Amino acid sequence: MSNRRVRKSSAIKESPVKHTDNAPTESSPARDSSPVSSGRRRFLGRAGGAAAAVIAAGVAAEPAAAQVGKKPSCELTFPLGVEPTDRALNRYAKSYTCRMNASILARERPLVYQHPNGDDKLYPNKIGSYTKALPHNDLGEVDLAAYSTLERARESRDPADFERIQLGLGRLLTSPQAGLAMDLEGPDSHHVMLPPAPRFDSAEEAGEAVELYWMALTRDVNFQEYDTNTLIWQACNELSNLSDFRGPRDNGRVTPQTIFRNSTPGDLAGPWLSQFLIQDFFFGANAFSQRMTTVLPGTNYMTSYEDWLAIQNGFDPDLNSIILFDTTPRYIRNMRDMARWVQVDALYQAYLHACLILLGQGTRIDPGLPLYDSRVQAGFAQCGGPHILSLVCEVATRALKAVWYQKWFVHHRLRPEEFGGHVHNNLRGATNHPIHPDVLNSQAVQEVFNRYGTWLLPQAFPEGSPTHTSYGSGHATVAGACVTALKAFFDEDDIIKNPMAPNASGTGLIPYEGPPLTVGGELNKVASNVANARNGAGVHWRTDAVNSLVLGETVTIGILQEQKLTYNDNVEMTLTKFDGTKITI
Repeated sequence: MSNRRVRKSSAIKESPVKHTDNAPTESSPARDSSPVSSGRRRFLGRAGGAAAAVIAAGVAAEPAAAQVGKKPSCELTFPLGVEPTDRALNRYAKSYTCRMNASILARERPLVYQHPNGDDKLYPNKIGSYTKALPHNDLGEVDLAAYSTLERARESRDPADFERIQLGLGRLLTSPQAGLAMDLEGPDSHHVMLPPAPRFDSAEEAGEAVELYWMALTRDVNFQEYDTNTLIWQACNELSNLSDFRGPRDNGRVTPQTIFRNSTPGDLAGPWLSQFLIQDFFFGANAFSQRMTTVLPGTNYMTSYEDWLAIQNGFDPDLNSIILFDTTPRYIRNMRDMARWVQVDALYQAYLHACLILLGQGTRIDPGLPLYDSRVQAGFAQCGGPHILSLVCEVATRALKAVWYQKWFVHHRLRPEEFGGHVHNNLRGATNHPIHPDVLNSQAVQEVFNRYGTWLLPQAFPEGSPTHTSYGSGHATVAGACVTALKAFFDEDDIIKNPMAPNASGTGLIPYEGPPLTVGGELNKVASNVANARNGAGVHWRTDAVNSLVLGETVTIGILQEQKLTYNDNVEMTLTKFDGTKITI
C-alpha cells in the first residue's frame, strides 16, 4: 500500500512551468491596469491578506487562455497579484487538462443504441403503452387523438408541444422533459440504456404480473412470518411453476427465503429487510429512530372498476382524507409498511441513513482510498463524512435524469395497474387482448376476485402509480446509484455491528441472531428492498427494479471515473457490481 500511495495519477500531466515562491516583479506586472480608488485600496488593506485575496477575485483580469497567445507565461496577469503567475498558470494548465481528460473519458464511452420492446408500435390501440392521466374510453383504452399529442411532444422535443399534451381529469404528467437535460459529470442520460422490457403478451410479463398479485395479497404478512404463512407458501408454489418467472430460486424453487427478493450478492442472506432500514442512528447531535407512520392493515385501493377508470383518466384523489393511518409509530414489518415508506421517502433517504449508520459504526473505508492507511492524515473534505454524504445526494439527481430519458423517450411501458385493467376486461369478456394465460389462469388473480369482486391489481396507494411511465424505476435507479457510491467508499467485507430485527408488533427492536451480515450485502439488500417495495405497492414490475438498479450503478461508476481525475493522490476504489463482478476504479 505504501508504494501505491506515492504514485501520481497518470491521468493529469504536470505542467512544465516551474514552481516558484517569488513575488511578482516589475518585469512581470501582476496588478490589473485599471485604477483602484484610494477608498477601495484602504478597504482592501484593512481586510487583510486572505480576505483581500477573496475580494480581489472579483477584479476582472483578461482570461489566462487569451493571454497565453499574446505574452510569455511569466507575464500573465492575475488580479492584484494574489498568486505568483507561474504557479497560477500551472494550476490553470492542470485544471484544463483535467477537464479535457474528463471529456475524453466521456467521448470514449461506447455508443449506445436504445431498444424499446416494440409494444408501442405493435398495438394500434396502445394497450401495451403507458397512457395514465390521458382520457380513456370505458374499457380503459386511451383516446388516440390525445395520445398523439403525447407522441408529438416526445418526437419533436419542443417545450411548446409538451404544453399541448391533452390530459384527462387534470392530474399532471411528472417531469416529461427531465430526460432531455444535459449532465456534465458522468455519462449523459442519452448514453446509458435499459434492455427492452418484457413484451405485453409474453410469459415473462405474465410471470411478473402474477408476482405483483401475490405481493398485493400478502402485504400484511410480516417478513419474519414468511416461513410459516400459508399464503406465502401458495405464492411460492405458483411462482415456481410459471412458464417464465425469473425471480431468485433455491434448488429450482421459489421459497420463503427467496420470494420478493433479488439475486444481488448478499441479497438472500439473513432477514428480508436490510439493517439500513432498521437501525437507529445519529444525524449530528440528533438521534433518529427508524420507526415510521404506517397505514392500517387491509387497506387497498383501486379495487373497483369505477375507481380504477377514474384514476386512469387522471383523477387526483385527496390522499390525506383517504389514507387510514396507524397512530402507533412502528419499525417496518411487512410489505405494507415498506410500501408506505417508498410512497413518501426522499429518494436518496435510505442511502443517506445507511451512510450515517456506517460512519457511526466506524466502518472501514475502501482500502484503495488515499487516506486508508495514512499515518498522518484523517479524512474529512476528502475520504471523510462530508465527502461521501454529499456524494450520495449528488449521484441521485444524475441518475434520475438518466432514467427519465428512458421513461419518456425510449420505453413507454404501461404501469402494472394499467395491465391489471386489461386482465380484468379480458376475464369479464369485454376484450380479447393478447395476455398470456399464466396470468389469466392465475390462482393469485382468482384470489383477488374472491376478495374484491374484480380482477384488478390492488394498489397500496389511493392514487396508484405516479404519472410517468413504468420503465425504468426512479426509486431503483437512485438506489443503484447511491449504493454504488457507498460500496466504492466503504469496505464491503466489513461486518455490520449490532444487527437488529423488529419485534412482532414493530414497536421495538430485538437483537438479530444469525450469520454475520456484511456491509456490501446489506447495501445490496437495501437497494433491492426499496426497489421491490415499489413493486409490492403495485406501481412497478420486477424488471423495472432489477434493470434500473444496474442503470443507476452505471451512472455512478461513470461519475467516480471522472472524479478520480481530480484527486491529488492516487485512488483505486474496488466495488462489487450487482452482477457479482468486481471492478476497480
